[in-house]
Amino acid sequence: MTTRKEFRWKFSEAPPEELAKKLSEELTLPLPLVSVLVNRGITDFELARQYFRPSLEYLHDPYLMDGMYLAVERLLAAKSSGENILVYGDYDVDGTNGASMLYLYFKEIGCNVSFYIPDRLTEGYGISQAGVEFAKANGIKLLVSIDCGITALAQVEYANQLGIDVIICDHHEPTEEIPNAVAVLDPLKPQCKYPFKSLCGTGVGFKFVQAIARSLGSESAVQKYLDFVALATTADIVSLVDENRILTKIGIELINTSPRPGIRALIENAGLKVGSITTGQIVFGIAPRINAVGRLGDAKRAVELLVSEDAQSAFNFALVLEQENKNRRKIDEGVFEEAQSLVENYFKEFGDGPIVLHNEQWHPGVVGIVASRMVEKYYRPAVMMTTIDGIAKGSARSISGVNIHQALKQVEDKLLQFGGHKYAAGVSVDVDRIGEFREAFSSAIREMLTDELLTPELHIDSETDLAELTPKFLRVLKQFAPFGPQNMRPTFLAKDVRVTTLPRIVGKNHLRFKVSKNGVTFDCIGFGLGELLDLVKNKMNSIDIVFSIDESDFNGMVLTQLKLKDIK
Repeated sequence: MTTRKEFRWKFSEAPPEELAKKLSEELTLPLPLVSVLVNRGITDFELARQYFRPSLEYLHDPYLMDGMYLAVERLLAAKSSGENILVYGDYDVDGTNGASMLYLYFKEIGCNVSFYIPDRLTEGYGISQAGVEFAKANGIKLLVSIDCGITALAQVEYANQLGIDVIICDHHEPTEEIPNAVAVLDPLKPQCKYPFKSLCGTGVGFKFVQAIARSLGSESAVQKYLDFVALATTADIVSLVDENRILTKIGIELINTSPRPGIRALIENAGLKVGSITTGQIVFGIAPRINAVGRLGDAKRAVELLVSEDAQSAFNFALVLEQENKNRRKIDEGVFEEAQSLVENYFKEFGDGPIVLHNEQWHPGVVGIVASRMVEKYYRPAVMMTTIDGIAKGSARSISGVNIHQALKQVEDKLLQFGGHKYAAGVSVDVDRIGEFREAFSSAIREMLTDELLTPELHIDSETDLAELTPKFLRVLKQFAPFGPQNMRPTFLAKDVRVTTLPRIVGKNHLRFKVSKNGVTFDCIGFGLGELLDLVKNKMNSIDIVFSIDESDFNGMVLTQLKLKDIK
């Protein structure tokens, strides 16, 4: 299988001419940008105002979430009677940020609160029996889970038997039975009428905070917690539309203007600059450092960093995260190389379908990352597993259009446990049933696959001319941020452009050259597109380019650059 992927170019539908013209006049925007807006559901002036000027006033009422009244009532009862409350998070970015937010907010309103993050290796994902026993041993009367708990039927029952009440804040897919908790906050619950279904765990936790603050008459004070929500929403790769876009936009502004000590220390350790943090920098720079401590050891260190109140302790914790991230990268690279070495024989033996690999020596903290990298390289759904306590455990990742959670549901009789989302899930299998699982899972995935789905799609928002890329165009384009799923950085097609400098390879395998048309010239960079060097050299007088537009800092000068996605 080749590493260079051929793309299907898929164009957004052009908006009706009359609507496009009307919006173009009302918003004084060029038609390519109007096309992008319309295809994102922005079809009138008011919707455009909300899109470009997100505000907390556009958030949904938190009490629309099923179970919210019960959750708030129980939390405030615990506060007034001085009960011990335990915030129980997960070990990833969403879980640690959610735990940090709830811990600090409960502390702010006068609760007796502590936090707990399970150990990835010994306890695994979610509410564990060991975690419930820790709560009992520490006199906890109320356990509030964040980013986990929706499938913890037995664990919640155990907590109930020990006299511990549970409130669940989660966003994962529920099973047919809902845990017997005091309150379960999860927009995906079948009976939940909450209008927005794509919050991350920290987002659900924020709605809980918002509801408590409203009942205490201090709702405006909770905006300061949106930095946690922005980090979690971005890192969890949930849709950046509706509430998620509002929460993330305001949260990133907070990170860029007045970051709390822990977040500032993270930014500086990652070599980034306060004031210019974007969703991309969170995903590739900040999130891996937070995740690293949970992958390789105790994720409580991430919460300790995030809740730090002084710069020195935050700096010290950030150094630990930095070192763990370096260690994680070495391990990740080794596992990825091993996995690649197995793939050629794998496809010969099992056919060109999903990849299911198991190696008992692989580090459990990196199999999820490596599964994502395998999907990126081979563009096939991938399951990577290692062995923990005699059980094969790992992570599943998918490609666009293939619901991996649904495929796992079809083969759940072969699994000990599974849970997650459409494109990412965790799995546990008896080691001696891996072959059975591989066969059944491959069959379920193949039923979903088509030749079209196996060719990655390159979405093109609009065709444009280089001359339309004026300073105003670029200024407005920046306001489409924050970018993420369902609100990706707009992608444009420019036809018949001329290459005006000799194309060359820079860095590892990046293609660089300038293009020109009608007297307008732009610098281009194609990350990982080195294989197209000869194509560009042979067709310098006329190529079609698909690109997004970004700014790069070059020796202190900010340059507008076309980031190439593909060339034909």
